Amino acid sequence: MAHTILIVDDEATQRNTLDGFLRKRHYLTLMAADGNAALEIVRRQAVDLVLSDLRMPHMDGARLLAEVKSLNPQIGVILMTAFGTLEDAVAAMKEGAVDFITKPVDLDQLEIVIAKALERKQLISENERLRSLVAERLQFGGILTQSESMQGALSVAARAAASRATILILGESGTGKELVAKAIHLASPRAQNPFIAVNMAALPETLVESELFGHEKGAFTGAERMRQGRFEAAQGGTLFIDEVGDMPLTIQAKLLRVLQEQQFERVGASQPIMADVRLVTATHRHLEKMVEEGTFREDLYYRLKVIRIELPPLRERKKDILLLADHFIRQFVKENDKAIRGLTREAADALVKYAFPGNVRELQHLMEQAVILSRDEWIGVQDLPFAPSSEASPESTAATFEERVAAFEIQLIREALQKAGGVQSQAARRLGMSERHLRYKLQKYGLKSAAERRA
Repeated sequence: MAHTILIVDDEATQRNTLDGFLRKRHYLTLMAADGNAALEIVRRQAVDLVLSDLRMPHMDGARLLAEVKSLNPQIGVILMTAFGTLEDAVAAMKEGAVDFITKPVDLDQLEIVIAKALERKQLISENERLRSLVAERLQFGGILTQSESMQGALSVAARAAASRATILILGESGTGKELVAKAIHLASPRAQNPFIAVNMAALPETLVESELFGHEKGAFTGAERMRQGRFEAAQGGTLFIDEVGDMPLTIQAKLLRVLQEQQFERVGASQPIMADVRLVTATHRHLEKMVEEGTFREDLYYRLKVIRIELPPLRERKKDILLLADHFIRQFVKENDKAIRGLTREAADALVKYAFPGNVRELQHLMEQAVILSRDEWIGVQDLPFAPSSEASPESTAATFEERVAAFEIQLIREALQKAGGVQSQAARRLGMSERHLRYKLQKYGLKSAAERRA
């Protein structure tokens, strides 16, 4: 559809020259000899862009700019100015003009400036449409999606929330498992009571039992006082155990007993404590395979998956990528006091094409970095920490998705080990996992520690 440009100039020759030039470029044009006539046109007709002289009788371009913006902020205004009024043009830019050009007008430059201004207007319109979709597409628990697969998962979560049944949430790292668990808690009759979360992968194996069930003073070396565990802290509410697939077999047996008998004991105690807790667990692991391998109890698996919710990875939620990106941009713009409107079309295309091995969490971090580092009001491809041709991109270094995920994990582990000087405990803390889990990853990918390499 052709764009409509309003030409405002008190010189008839200038108006006619610009009119002829723009019509040959397939723009629709309207003309006005002064600011008052221009405002009447803006009130009556749809205008995409105003091209106005800065110095005119009765109403100058700066005043016209302010009046147009008050009528319709989406209409872009380009000012034409002689060299002697360049400072006035710069001042007008601060008041909202999209650009200015100097007289005599260079028509080739004018064409570029107009194209840029119209593209900017379209980007603003597209971002506003995205934001209206955000308001429409907030689902269960305020989780943003328009993906059919994610809506299906949230529908199951919403129906299960009111029950007392245990829930198992499955999905890759970064898909929002804890967010869904919190939404289930808030939609349940237990919403006024605590929501307690614990991540098995982040705990040393020796501390797992104490973290879950608490301990009495003197129960073991270093237990200088009685300590409540997560089950006790979650009484009356919900306990969310993330990465339950990393739970040691000995603790799996104790957890099964809690589910069966609805009670537990602190480490070093003999008096049972009733467990009035709704249990929600999550993992990115294939628990069925772990059951076959004997690393996860079959009886516990069936007790945990009374309700099973599978969250799709972001690469299968293409419809959600730009909605989520815009949501994160607005969040980080507010936090960092930045004047950023959104994504360029090229940046948006790059995001949609990217595989996102880190899922929604990775998208969130990408948008935070882009907002902080961008020097423009629009985030471009150059502001994204990945590029389609980047050798460092996991997408470009492996043929299948599984290989891309592995490449991404290997890259993160190597970087963490390098920054930690090869010390595994420090590298594990940087990665947000337990040292035991890091050793598992090193063995899985055939990576050697610094000590092993020296040996």
